[in-house]
Amino acid sequence: MESAEPTPADGSEQPRRLHLAARIEDAIHRIRERRGRRRGLVPTIVPFPGYGGDGWLRVLGRVILVKPGRRAPDRFTSIRGWRAFLSIPVKDTELVVHVAGAEHVIRTDRGGVIDARVEAALSPGWDAVLLTLEGADAIEAPVFVVDPAVDFGIVSDIDDTVLVTALPRPFLAAWNTFVVNEHARRPVPGISVLFDRLVSAHPGGPVVYLSTGAWNVVPALNRFLSRHLYPRGTFLLTDWGPTPDRWFRSGQVHKTESLARLALEFPRVRWLLVGDDGQHDEERYAEFQAAYPDRVAAVAIRQLTRGEAVLAGGRSQQEAHGAAVPWVYGADGAELAEQLTALGLLGEPRA
Repeated sequence: MESAEPTPADGSEQPRRLHLAARIEDAIHRIRERRGRRRGLVPTIVPFPGYGGDGWLRVLGRVILVKPGRRAPDRFTSIRGWRAFLSIPVKDTELVVHVAGAEHVIRTDRGGVIDARVEAALSPGWDAVLLTLEGADAIEAPVFVVDPAVDFGIVSDIDDTVLVTALPRPFLAAWNTFVVNEHARRPVPGISVLFDRLVSAHPGGPVVYLSTGAWNVVPALNRFLSRHLYPRGTFLLTDWGPTPDRWFRSGQVHKTESLARLALEFPRVRWLLVGDDGQHDEERYAEFQAAYPDRVAAVAIRQLTRGEAVLAGGRSQQEAHGAAVPWVYGADGAELAEQLTALGLLGEPRA
């Protein structure tokens, strides 16, 4: 049985001594877990879609406490996000990944998050690994394995890019987590059709949904995207609260580090970066383009409506990004598709 170390959710190394805020958070989690177990709650595994490449996999998920007899999929059919947010994480617990006839021991992080890289050779496309934990039901976690020959992938923001939020940014995360009914959320017009056409034009290309949102909302987001016919993909979210070395986790650092990791993991893939013009996406994508100019196929920016821009705190300032990488702008998926077609990214020759 092989051992694999979890990857820190923010991509950083753990300092020797935790920040005061992190120690307080850990103490609260210990108290909640102890009380939960006294009430008879038991651990369960919530799998998230992972990904992999030639000979390796990144396994994602979370371990929480639930009422006995309720498996993770049943536990997370609740519509209100606040119930998922109040779930009790199980930190630093040992799991086993069963894949390709081998077993790999991994551990959850401080927030109960599973984020581990293991060695395994699977065929390209969607597959699954089996996760087991003492006292919990075994459950399969989906993984998308990228063929070494694939040279195109999609990275997309979520809020105001694939779903309409129309809320002031200071309240956005809390509203989405605590209040919003997932059936009441609206997709951005035309984006699911655009993504479907892109996936058809580039078979086997990975789709990554990258957001500063909390891991807790992955099940609800997964259901929303499936309901509105978005292509299956991996979610790269983050953990709210303090980090081992600071009071608050930086969502923008999370995006920057996630993009850099994808560039290193898939050296052949050129990414279509999709976001919106509500403050940060253009800046992050421009930084990535500057650092990895040969790894960006194009950047597609959805332009917010005037009302959405006001709620988002304004628009980012459009700047010249050079001729090496095309940037396209549009109010919806149809406008972006027209320009991406002209660039030859939808399977048709350049105009």
